Amino acid sequence: MPIGLSFRILMYTKILKQTFDFAFSFVVGIIVFPIFLLLVGLLMVSNRGNPFFFQLRPGKKGRVFKLVKFKTMNNKKDVLGKLLPDGERLTSIGRFVRSTSLDELPQLINVLKGDMSLVGPRPLLVKYLERYTKEQARRHEVKPGITGWAQVNGRNGITWDRKFELDVFYVNNLSFLLDLKILWITLEKVLKRSGVTADGQATVEEFKGKQIK
Repeated sequence: MPIGLSFRILMYTKILKQTFDFAFSFVVGIIVFPIFLLLVGLLMVSNRGNPFFFQLRPGKKGRVFKLVKFKTMNNKKDVLGKLLPDGERLTSIGRFVRSTSLDELPQLINVLKGDMSLVGPRPLLVKYLERYTKEQARRHEVKPGITGWAQVNGRNGITWDRKFELDVFYVNNLSFLLDLKILWITLEKVLKRSGVTADGQATVEEFKGKQIK
């Protein structure tokens, strides 16, 4: 990569992108706060307890942070004490919250804390770190995002390989204009509720890695 281009990308990620992330998240957080409180109340009743879902996820350079989302599934278990399949635990209000992508709303807190960006590869599970190829692992060269290039090009409706190809494309082509394009397409996708789940599944299937398949 040319030195001049590399420097411009560095300045964008270190200054403009971080400033935009914080300012946008702060303003949007204030605007949607009444909706946030309403969802907290509804999910507390629906889940009979905590409306939030916390999970450790790897961020930039694989550093682990605690991601927060709205909890869309209850904790119902079978007779052996094992959690029921995701589709059976997805509540009615949870299904609505997920289909409208409102479950991602609390991640604005992660953006304000600096763990995430508005745009970037989605933060996946910690156990996936050892399953990536060297090329796929490049998705961790940047901060993970609430939305990303893979999300606006299929989200849960595409294969893992395709997702990672799109993630690496984003890393290689990171720019302010690309981020704006992703945010705009994300708005359109949310309004259309497209690509939320994989066909026939409440959630996407586990990534097992090339070596395990």
